[in-house]
Amino acid sequence: MKTILKPQLFTYAFLLICLSITTAVQASHTVRVASGLSRPVLVTALPGDTARIFIVEQRNGSTGYVRIVRNGSVLTRPFLSVPNLATDNEQGLLGLAFDPNYAVNGYFFVNYTRGSDSATVIERYHVSADPDSADAASGQTVLMIPQPYTNHNGGNLVFGNDGFLYIGMGDGGLANDPGNRAQSDTSLLGKFLRIDVDSAFPYSIPPTNPFVDSPTARHEIWAKGVRNPWRWSFDRLTHDLYIGDVGQDAWEEIDFQSANSAGGENYGWRCMEGLHCTGLSGCTCNDPSLTLPIYNYDHSGGKCAITGGYVYRGCADSALQGTYFFADFCSNQIWSFRFENGVISDFQDRTTELAPGGGLSISSISSFGEDAMGELYICDLNDGEVFKIVPDGPPDECPCVTGVVRDLVAAPSGNDLVLHWTAGGRIETYTVYRAAFADTPFPGAGWTPIASALPSVPGPAAMSFTDAGVISSGDRSFYIVTAVCP
Repeated sequence: MKTILKPQLFTYAFLLICLSITTAVQASHTVRVASGLSRPVLVTALPGDTARIFIVEQRNGSTGYVRIVRNGSVLTRPFLSVPNLATDNEQGLLGLAFDPNYAVNGYFFVNYTRGSDSATVIERYHVSADPDSADAASGQTVLMIPQPYTNHNGGNLVFGNDGFLYIGMGDGGLANDPGNRAQSDTSLLGKFLRIDVDSAFPYSIPPTNPFVDSPTARHEIWAKGVRNPWRWSFDRLTHDLYIGDVGQDAWEEIDFQSANSAGGENYGWRCMEGLHCTGLSGCTCNDPSLTLPIYNYDHSGGKCAITGGYVYRGCADSALQGTYFFADFCSNQIWSFRFENGVISDFQDRTTELAPGGGLSISSISSFGEDAMGELYICDLNDGEVFKIVPDGPPDECPCVTGVVRDLVAAPSGNDLVLHWTAGGRIETYTVYRAAFADTPFPGAGWTPIASALPSVPGPAAMSFTDAGVISSGDRSFYIVTAVCP
């Protein structure tokens, strides 16, 4: 009998956005969605996957983990374990990003500091046949960056709307950037990097990178002059970049890069901290070539380190559309504002409003997070908890998710092949397609619908379809299941 290839997973990355903004103002609060975690530092999701969120645990001992919360429950088995990590306060497993073509290639990328020498490592992994488990043996190093000290590692990595991988790197640590690395074009430290991980392995340089023609600068550099851009994000609607850059002793800052930027910004560290001159060399304070922050705040009242967040683009609370959330790690304060046409408006202290109540509290805010619907989450590092921001009243209507299911798996049963996937709560019907070749363009004539109008059970439920006799036929078969809204 011929070997039957496992079904291949395909999808399109699609954006779920509610564009209608009501005039009614609805207060919000938080609810705990996960606890018992070890130093959670990130929440993220696959586009279109409304059943799962992925939580990065910085480390437990010297091992970092990626955990899955599926339909409100933390799965016992981690999605990925990364052992042999460096274990100083700012070290460990720090970032996670799914390839935009994840459903085709199964690739995702992590950022960690390795135990042997504290270097930053960007590594690519592949999902296994089980969509809830990575292939732990598939790790391949994409980029290694030596670190002179144990702090200021950055750690975030995110795919931009252009399909390139952006990496935020701290200045290498200690204090006041003693090597002036953030201003040095020959160093990858204190920079934003932009690389192409799809056209070549380990990576290639995008031809539009700002230093690509320089004979001396590192071509990976997208922007420079940052101290420790711990958490930053792209607005999923406008694609503008918001950067929370942790300050030295006095000022925290939020930097901004518009979606139409050609790169090359210099955000001013180490000669500037926020909007203020440090007296240090390396650049000229307030020089017109510097890109100054859109907001900065001082360390009064116990504040010490900014945690950058996200612009809200969910649909449960349409009044929050376009609102950027951020926090301070030490004071546990949460703020928000809107930024349009170069002007900040609607600045609010959200700390009391977002307190979870019920004897719970949010402290040591290490990160915000975003799920497939654009709803926001808050990570509590020291208490090992993750909270979700939700409206006080009934949530606004969210759009039905239309697309290709992402957790499709197959199992032989005699001469039949049984496909399994998870239903989405509001999706009504499914169509199953079959093709003879994995690289057949979808949609296209090469994909034959073999079942349609398969009804969904309301709420998350196990779905299945049996392709009878396909194994006995000896043909290779590849499958896609699409979800259709009512």
